[in-house]
Amino acid sequence: MDKGKNIHISAVIPVYGNDLVLDELCIRLKKALSSITNKFEILLVNDASPDNAWHKITLLAQQDNRIKGINLSRNFGQHNTITAGLDYVSGDWVVVLDCDLQDQPEEITKFYKKAQEGYNVVVGRRVNRKDNIVTKLTSKLFYVVFNYLTEQQLDNRVANFGIYSRKVINAVKNYREKDRSFGLLVVLVGFSRVAIDIEHGCRFRGRSSYTFNKRVNLAIDHVLSHSNKPLKLSIKLGFCISFVSFLYTILLVIKYFSFAEPVSGWTSIMVSIYFLSGLLISVVGIVGLYVGKIYSEIKNRPLYIVDDTTF
Repeated sequence: MDKGKNIHISAVIPVYGNDLVLDELCIRLKKALSSITNKFEILLVNDASPDNAWHKITLLAQQDNRIKGINLSRNFGQHNTITAGLDYVSGDWVVVLDCDLQDQPEEITKFYKKAQEGYNVVVGRRVNRKDNIVTKLTSKLFYVVFNYLTEQQLDNRVANFGIYSRKVINAVKNYREKDRSFGLLVVLVGFSRVAIDIEHGCRFRGRSSYTFNKRVNLAIDHVLSHSNKPLKLSIKLGFCISFVSFLYTILLVIKYFSFAEPVSGWTSIMVSIYFLSGLLISVVGIVGLYVGKIYSEIKNRPLYIVDDTTF
């Protein structure tokens, strides 16, 4: 993309399954960004959406040259799609938001004003999330577990929606790991940061493409990518079980020699074997997941592949 256009604000929007929303999204985005500057661009990145999203994006780009589109060759996932957008934008400030209008474009002016106070990252804190109860509970549970395992203090009300300075975006772009979470990478790179309260919008059309299984798999990937604490916990658990087993062995020896009480038999032995076998399999599984992550990284495959662009 031409870096000589002196773009002040770029908006990056991953697109999947929301072709009927894009007209309304762009109207509201242009209005919000125009209230700040005329030097803006809107980059819609199509993550191989199964609907007519790419056709709609090309039409929007033809109607307004401030709207640009990237079409990925297949579905690479939301965070890799955001990465594709970040690699192409040129703004001094970058806004990242979802395309379903739950991230309301009108909040961007709040972000920008707050950023002018000296912050490099201003993110939105959803005061009243307009999601179903399952989404809210699973999100909260994930952040409780994630914060414990990574020793972070992340807020489940904060997602990707926010404004980021060029230095933050450049720092995030240096991280090319395969299991990506844009929000977590922003936390990882540091810089001055603040969260402000925003209104979370209702879904304009359709439903979320994130099923329960997808959320669970994404949570596992994020935990393994940002923490080795599960390995440390498995080691501690192994030592605890060994210590308890040692104490129990001493108790059995004392009972046998002091009270002539025979060691109780088959049932307790089988329960112990099954318990320890299950524990060992679980630990091996955890180690296997980490080995799998290493294997995925060393293949060094591209994070995304671009099929077409409108520019």
